[in-house]
Amino acid sequence: MSQTRQRIRFLRTDDGVKLAWAEAGSGPALVKAANWMTHLEFEWESPVWQHWLRFFTEHFRFIRYDERGCGLSDWEIPADLTMDRWTADLEAVAGAAQPTGQLALLGISQGGAACVQYAVRHPERVTHMILYGAYARGAFHRENPDMAAEYRLISEAVRMGWGKENPSFRQLFTSRFIPGGTAEQIAWFNELCRRTTTGDIAFALMRMRAKMNVIDLLEQVRVPTLVIHGRTDNICPVAEGKFLASRIPGAQFVELDSSNHVLLAHEPAWQKFQEAVLDFCGIRSAREEQGDPFATLSPREREILSLITEGLGNAQIGEKLSISEKTVRNHISSVYDKLGVWSRAQAMVFARDHGFRS
Repeated sequence: MSQTRQRIRFLRTDDGVKLAWAEAGSGPALVKAANWMTHLEFEWESPVWQHWLRFFTEHFRFIRYDERGCGLSDWEIPADLTMDRWTADLEAVAGAAQPTGQLALLGISQGGAACVQYAVRHPERVTHMILYGAYARGAFHRENPDMAAEYRLISEAVRMGWGKENPSFRQLFTSRFIPGGTAEQIAWFNELCRRTTTGDIAFALMRMRAKMNVIDLLEQVRVPTLVIHGRTDNICPVAEGKFLASRIPGAQFVELDSSNHVLLAHEPAWQKFQEAVLDFCGIRSAREEQGDPFATLSPREREILSLITEGLGNAQIGEKLSISEKTVRNHISSVYDKLGVWSRAQAMVFARDHGFRS
């Protein structure tokens, strides 16, 4: 994310909690409601979230925040934390970032419920609502005793083992989010958990999510809504996404072939997600606008693509350009995202078929 700069700011809620929020990119305002375990600074160069951040900042003025108890926000939560409080925090961030005019909402996982409540309270403010891997009812409200029992066991393991040096307790939790992740991505997610909050706060947040329920609000939604969900999502069953889409009037539903709660850059589902979001919001990609499939590549990315087509590996590219292998990997990931490919071989074929010239 070296080509885009984020600006981090703070606000104080009406109950005295300091919330950290950030904005990056330009275009129509899109506010992402807080979801599980974020850290505005640490995730900026993340191997798990970087392609998400790149996509949204390329097409929107992207606004996000760390929820109370996490990341750069105050590590404290009230004993009576409620759905209304979570939505009030979203309202505070939206008010600070976009005090007038309209905005779009992005609700990932439990962030979808806050978006639903916000949209019902402020329909005149919301142009579009995108719900990904989201749910309206927590694990304790799904009439599934086995699921509720499993959730209790996992949350208790989180509370007991979160802060231990041995990451196995955290990995029990994080591997469910990205079962298709690499060892590097799983390790990063484990470290995110350690940096983001304490075991006691994580436990409390998990229990509150399990009790969450905004079912009664769904039929009151009057804003254009897109529901996207992975077919075999390990964290939130696809049935919950279908439930949302069936209850929200006029909602569109897109099912993705993925088990990852956080879509990874290499999987075809990520490309389908991007296409669905841009189509829903009426935004054409930079490639479509400019006609040149390589128009969005930076000069450095063009250099790297040229060297890829020559058959050079990451180490060789790094040596030739006097940059680290990690930097090469980051640039290659960006090239893949911009070209809509997910492998070296596909990038080479794409470059050849579209007449790429360095």
